Amino acid sequence: MDTLIDDFLEHLWLMRRLSDNTQQAYRRDLAKIEARLHAAGSGWLDADALALAAAVYAPEEKNSSQARALSACRRLYGWLEESGCRTDNPVKDLRAPKLAQKLPKLITEAQVDAVLAGPDTATVHGLRDKAFLELMYATGLRVSEAVSLTKENIDFERGRIVLIGKGGKQREVPMNSEAADWMMRYWHEARPQLLKGRLCPAFFVSQKRSGMTRQLAWMIVKEYAAAAGIEDLSPHGLRHAFATHLVNGSADLRSVQAMLGHADLSTTQIYTHVANQRLQDTVHAHHSRHQAV
Repeated sequence: MDTLIDDFLEHLWLMRRLSDNTQQAYRRDLAKIEARLHAAGSGWLDADALALAAAVYAPEEKNSSQARALSACRRLYGWLEESGCRTDNPVKDLRAPKLAQKLPKLITEAQVDAVLAGPDTATVHGLRDKAFLELMYATGLRVSEAVSLTKENIDFERGRIVLIGKGGKQREVPMNSEAADWMMRYWHEARPQLLKGRLCPAFFVSQKRSGMTRQLAWMIVKEYAAAAGIEDLSPHGLRHAFATHLVNGSADLRSVQAMLGHADLSTTQIYTHVANQRLQDTVHAHHSRHQAV
């Protein structure tokens, strides 16, 4: 049976060019399932759905491990069917266990304020960073959208960021006056000094006299987050903070969906879970009945 797994992994490599790490992950998962099948007196070629369900849904495994093992089995049995080694697929009706929803890390308003207060706006780079951070928190833009902005995307008069998404669909995101003021200052005072006469369509630019990259955006956020004592904050973390704080303030979920550019409302609903978790943590921390004795 070890040969069967080897042949299967060779097939995957030839057809999919999977990385060594991915192949090794498949090997580990399939080896565990194979050992459980053998212990129950069966193997890959004669195991039925019940035997495979018992092997996959082993109670000592986490849901994520069970889901990964089931995915590996599905690929293996798809290959066995294609190659004529089996005429059926015993895992076709098995369902992956429901995975726990991973909530975004909670960032408080006070923590965001500390990050936004970090840049030295008396310097060229500090003024640019201040404008960028204020924009990210004020609008919840994706980092790719923020670094791709041009002057034409920004309607200072109406306080709007105008974006064109897939299929030419337009999305308008309101921008508060604080962010607009800092962006205007950056445009007039810092950006010309960074470009030193060079023309560049990007709104946010670097000292290389070209548009800000995603990597630079990450570095900017992480630098000021670290200075504020916050670990692992990214541009996407500011997007999460924007949405979570809106929901905390009782913003309409459909409005938050529109501003974030989510196609499906269920994607936006995660922020209601974040808000509920934060409320629960607050109760546990401050309510006398929940405090430790």
